[in-house]
Amino acid sequence: MGVDIIGAKRIGLVLSGGGIRGMAHIGLIKAMREFDIEANFIAGSSVGALVGALYANGNSEKDMLEFFKQTPLFQYNFFAISKPGFIDTERYFNIFKSYFPKNSFESLEKSLYVVATDLLKGKEKLFSEGELIRPLLASAALTPVFSPVEINGILYADGGIMNNFPKECVDDKTDFIIGSNVSIVGELEKKHLKNSFQLAGRVTGLMIYASNHQKVKACDFYIEPKELETIRMLDKKGIEKAFTLGYDYASRALENELKMEKSK
Repeated sequence: MGVDIIGAKRIGLVLSGGGIRGMAHIGLIKAMREFDIEANFIAGSSVGALVGALYANGNSEKDMLEFFKQTPLFQYNFFAISKPGFIDTERYFNIFKSYFPKNSFESLEKSLYVVATDLLKGKEKLFSEGELIRPLLASAALTPVFSPVEINGILYADGGIMNNFPKECVDDKTDFIIGSNVSIVGELEKKHLKNSFQLAGRVTGLMIYASNHQKVKACDFYIEPKELETIRMLDKKGIEKAFTLGYDYASRALENELKMEKSK
């Protein structure tokens, strides 16, 4: 693109899916704000869509973390009945409504693009206007844990199934793109592939990473903290650790980026 972050007038921020590891996105946003860097256009999938919405809504990093800490994951009265999935995603609507009372993309301070998966047609769906909360719930409905969300008669689920790093949503709207990828895959030892669940998780992670890899590398600036792989995707105990990893990593990387730009 040929534009430095210092001179960029239209900055895009792309946030991947990745469960609790997505708290590293909040760490990046904290570091960006400390360097007076603000994105104008945000694209996110799954947890990236949730963090992106909170950022676009003007929430502080403390509020963002509190949102994830206070949102129950496996509360018994949230269990799905007569629905696919273990947890009824619709039960989270009122929690989201307390953060997004106007429930619309238009009420946000920044432009937001949310990706979900149309389970009936087998393709991705981009949401960027109208009702906000149900598209967010759909994008974050990680299968098979959370039930799909019905919008206009169509069942939608986790955006990461089809597009875990929706960079193309902001490509033609920005002159500098910042990316945050928390769907990390590193080397494993054989002892970590002892059962079918571990094998399925590994294969899914590799598939998602392969589809993301080139798009992440094409960003003008990106973070991809490898240490996040030690944090399980739905382990709320990892919230603070993932946030701190993202913040520390992003702070160092942004400092180096700005030093390089100023020395040109």
